[in-house]
Amino acid sequence: MKIKLFTLACFLITGTIAQAQNTYQWKTGSSGGYSYKYVTNDPTKTRFYTLKNGLTVILSQNNKEPNIVYKMAVRAGSNTDPRTNTGLAHYLEHLLFKGTDKFGTLNYAKEKPLLDKIEALYETYIKTTDPAKRKEIYKEIDKISGEASNYSIANEYDKMMKSIGSGSTNAHTSVEETVYEEDFPSNAIDKFLAVQAERFRSPVFRIFHTELEAVYEEKNIGMDNDGRKMYEKMLNALFPTHNYGQQTTIGTIEHLKNPSLVEIRKYYNKYYVPNNMALIMSGDINYDDIIKKVDKDFSYMVPKPFALYNPAAEKPLTQVQKVDIYGPSAENLYVAYRGFAQNTHQSLLLDLIGNILSNGKAGLMDININKQQKMLRASAGYNQMKDYGVFVLSGSPKAGQSLEEAQKLLLEQVELLKKGEFDEGLIKATVANAKLSELQAFENNDVRADYTMTAFIQNRGTEWDKMLASTDAMGKVSKKEIVDFANKFFINNYVSVLKHKGEDKSILKVEKPAITAVKTNSNEVSPFTKSIIDAPVKPIAPKFLDYTKDLNFGKAGIADVITVQNTENEIFRMNYRFEMGSYNYKLLPYASQYLAFLSTDKYSAEDISKAFYNLACNYNINVGTDVTTVSLSGLQENFDKATALLEDVLANCKPNEKALEDLKGRILKLRENTKLNKSSILSGLMSYAQYGTDNPFNYGLSNDEIKNMKSSDLIYLLHNLSNYQHTITYYGPKTLAAFSADIVKVHPLAKEFTPAAPLKKFVYTKTDSNKVYFADYDMVQAEIRWVRNGGLYDPSNAAKISLFNNYFGGGMGSIVFQTIRESKALAYSTFAVYSSPNSKDKENAVVAYVGTQADKMNEAVAGMNELLTTLPESDKSFNLSKANSLNSIETSRITKDGIIASYFSDKKLGFDHDSRIDEYANLKPLSFSDVNTFHHDNLSAKPYNYCVVASEKKINMTDLAKFGPVTKLTLEQIFGY
Repeated sequence: MKIKLFTLACFLITGTIAQAQNTYQWKTGSSGGYSYKYVTNDPTKTRFYTLKNGLTVILSQNNKEPNIVYKMAVRAGSNTDPRTNTGLAHYLEHLLFKGTDKFGTLNYAKEKPLLDKIEALYETYIKTTDPAKRKEIYKEIDKISGEASNYSIANEYDKMMKSIGSGSTNAHTSVEETVYEEDFPSNAIDKFLAVQAERFRSPVFRIFHTELEAVYEEKNIGMDNDGRKMYEKMLNALFPTHNYGQQTTIGTIEHLKNPSLVEIRKYYNKYYVPNNMALIMSGDINYDDIIKKVDKDFSYMVPKPFALYNPAAEKPLTQVQKVDIYGPSAENLYVAYRGFAQNTHQSLLLDLIGNILSNGKAGLMDININKQQKMLRASAGYNQMKDYGVFVLSGSPKAGQSLEEAQKLLLEQVELLKKGEFDEGLIKATVANAKLSELQAFENNDVRADYTMTAFIQNRGTEWDKMLASTDAMGKVSKKEIVDFANKFFINNYVSVLKHKGEDKSILKVEKPAITAVKTNSNEVSPFTKSIIDAPVKPIAPKFLDYTKDLNFGKAGIADVITVQNTENEIFRMNYRFEMGSYNYKLLPYASQYLAFLSTDKYSAEDISKAFYNLACNYNINVGTDVTTVSLSGLQENFDKATALLEDVLANCKPNEKALEDLKGRILKLRENTKLNKSSILSGLMSYAQYGTDNPFNYGLSNDEIKNMKSSDLIYLLHNLSNYQHTITYYGPKTLAAFSADIVKVHPLAKEFTPAAPLKKFVYTKTDSNKVYFADYDMVQAEIRWVRNGGLYDPSNAAKISLFNNYFGGGMGSIVFQTIRESKALAYSTFAVYSSPNSKDKENAVVAYVGTQADKMNEAVAGMNELLTTLPESDKSFNLSKANSLNSIETSRITKDGIIASYFSDKKLGFDHDSRIDEYANLKPLSFSDVNTFHHDNLSAKPYNYCVVASEKKINMTDLAKFGPVTKLTLEQIFGY
């Protein structure tokens, strides 16, 4: 007789996580001459300051690593775009990287008159309707932009961030926010704040027409993305009045073609004011020091009155709306409901309901659809915005299933919810899992900053107490309340978005304007930038790992044990690491998938999922090509129960023939869908180019072999998995001795391990001549990747490769980005790197990429080939790249179970010590001459494989043949099935 675990597991979580009820109340504090607000029991210890000019400053101190996450959040996005200039907020985000009258310019006095002319020409261009006259005006814009570029310095902002040591420079625009982001070392705080303060003082909108072309490319990327089209159409139907549905962030094609620098400046002056902005920092800070520095540097900002977007309330939706989307990717569907404003009780209920329906383990959809394989995939969730939320049921149909049939299954789960046919214990389990997730997430500075950023955008941070208390509030919700609410909310007022496979005849490409490459002046430096680069900072000494001291090595039976003790909280993460994978056993990945649907003598498959969820523990089997990992994580108090359950599942799982037949069908359908994904097709082309017909991408079972899989073979692998050699790793509160004593009791091992089957080896092709591998795909853009094999991994080249990639093709300040995007406006996304493998017996590879409009493909290929042939020299950019490479090692801190992961990574590459020690030492003496020689020896005048995914209707195949002999591959050749 099978034991029902759900009630038992619910009882087990009434410990630390489930019973912890905190009181979150606003308090006022004062320190260092500044008053601030904070919320009691806040795990992030966040302080909210308001400066005299109205600027909100949100700080969270976490001194474990010498880094700071920074976000400058503006409460303005596509919602506040003028109706006549959609996409404007997003344009502005791009332009905030172009500098001011102090940086980004060689001579602003000479540059400004030209910029004024460009601005005026755009205003004339907008008002002109005659195509011939518009072309002439744009030709003049292009000419004067070229003249202005004699005085501009592209990407000076990125140069300064490189000199400071920022690890990630980025920004994003959404419906009600524009956010500028950095992650930088704490010793550079003074320099950093000086740059940020100057950046927002008086931005200059230079190098505009090439940046505008990058936005065009971004629009084309969106038109090739079926998921984005679904999302936009869903919002359009849900919000017939609100700008959530009436204006997209990227803007309309008509508005993209008619940009107004005057309107962009008005927008900046209106919304980029201190009383509408928040400076957010989380990391290695001192509250009192930072607030003084921020106040000093940003005191120049002057508050202004302004009116934020204040829409009329949406009328209730009273009927079902159906939206059909067409595109080349696989079928998919949404069932979407309009939700409520942020921090309302109704939104909290919808968030909870999302977890009751779908939590990855024990939700109604997880058990009734995914576990029974009634669809390819089913899920539910709630996405919160400021004024409204969106509740979405999402899914993909399995083979032979219509979109309408899949939708019916999703809606049936909602009906079960409305009838109360779910265990009330799911509420407590959801709360327990949420608290565990928060405990883990708040260790991360970026998460802390994201949470508080969301609070500022949605409620100016005034409801941070409610946000922190929301998980406890969920725990007070009764089953009856959920059922009553669901019956009122889930009625025939949803939007059904059905994504069909087919041609989208509505797509209009953004046409390519005639653009002459502008000068980037990449070797020039403005006085302001020079002052930032030259300003001294207190050095941060690198901290390398000593595996003999930072790791604890032991034994549990015949298995090696490696541990790192968690001294901060009660979270544990344990792995069984096997040095074998799908290259040893083709069936192993399918066995791991099969396990999710299997019962044991004691428990049903459904009860197993529920039990893990209610223990707030996660288990997973990840089968790689040469490494397989069985992982388990959660709270230490539940370690024994969770581990015992995991061991029982592995050792005693029983065959389920119906589940296997359903799994075969799902696998075959997933394969069919993958063949419709252009990113997968491009990856397959690259693998084909590097290895030939027998390559890692298409290695696996054929469709016939999938159909003929036997339960006995899969079960054998699962039952005997622990008999293969593996290492047990543990990060948790127990000592090595205590853990080893515990694990040996529940993880039985034989007297000796079973040898694994030989690892499949692939033979690299020799790149001795240019070749083109082409795959036809219905798309607006063309995606091109260059690839050539570069010989076996050599650890002595690690420093050289790191520096070369930093200088040549990685990041906004790299040579490739500045040339292909900034100067020539040939792509939105581009890079070129010398890629190192993860194992000493594999080869390096040169990989370059351009995603561009199909009609710019020839120019883009020529532009990249010039860079692959000749490495431009910029001593200032090189010095910055070198300093940045050194700084990234100096400020990186590998901690917790990251130490274990680093140990195994280094071991695969042949190191018995922290490989960064060698890389750091070898970086110091490198000069540009070394990098240039590396480029000459490994990239210049070398043959390449060109892997191209594009529409045969939109490119000229004769042009492709100019790059090399063209091989047009079928999907069967690429995927192997």
